Amino acid sequence: MKRTPALTGALILALTATAIPAFAQERGDGPRGPRGPMLPFEEIDANGDGQITQEEIAAHAAARFAQADTDGDGTLSSEELVARMEAQRAERMQRRAERMIERRDANKDGRLTADEMGPRGGDRLFARLDANEDGVITKEELDQAREAFRERHEGKHKHFGEHRKGQRGGPVVAPGTSE
Repeated sequence: MKRTPALTGALILALTATAIPAFAQERGDGPRGPRGPMLPFEEIDANGDGQITQEEIAAHAAARFAQADTDGDGTLSSEELVARMEAQRAERMQRRAERMIERRDANKDGRLTADEMGPRGGDRLFARLDANEDGVITKEELDQAREAFRERHEGKHKHFGEHRKGQRGGPVVAPGTSE
C-alpha cells in the first residue's frame, strides 16, 4: 500500500517535469534559463500567495494533462499528443509572425510589403560580399565570405569547460585553487 503514494508522487513529478517546461516554451514570454524556459510561477501559484505547493503543482500538471486528453478517457493517444504539439507549434508561429510584423511594419498597417520583408542592410551586405567591387557576387566570393565567417567564429562554441582563456566563460578552475 505504501507504494501507491510514492508512485503517485513520482507520476506527478514526471508530469510536472514535462508539462511545465513545455507550457513555458509554448508561451514563449517567460524568462529563459540555460536549458530553456523557466517555471511559469504565476500560473502555477493558483491562489496567488507567492508560494507554490505540491498540490498546486499537481493541479497544474493535471489540468495540462486534461487539456491534452481531448476524449476524456484518462490517457493520451499518439493522436492527442500530436494534436497538442501541433497546437503549441501553431501558437508559437502566430506569436513569431506578430513579432515580425511589429518589428518590420514601417507604415504600421499591420501587413508587410516586399520592401518591408526584404533584407535589412541588404546594400551593405552585398557590398561586403562583392570583394572585388564589380557589382556581382561570384560563388568564389560567397565561399570566401563563408570561410572568413567560420574563421572568425571558430572556437566560440566549445563544450562546457573547454573555453579558451579570455573567451566567454574563461578557464574552469576548481574552487580554492588558482591557475
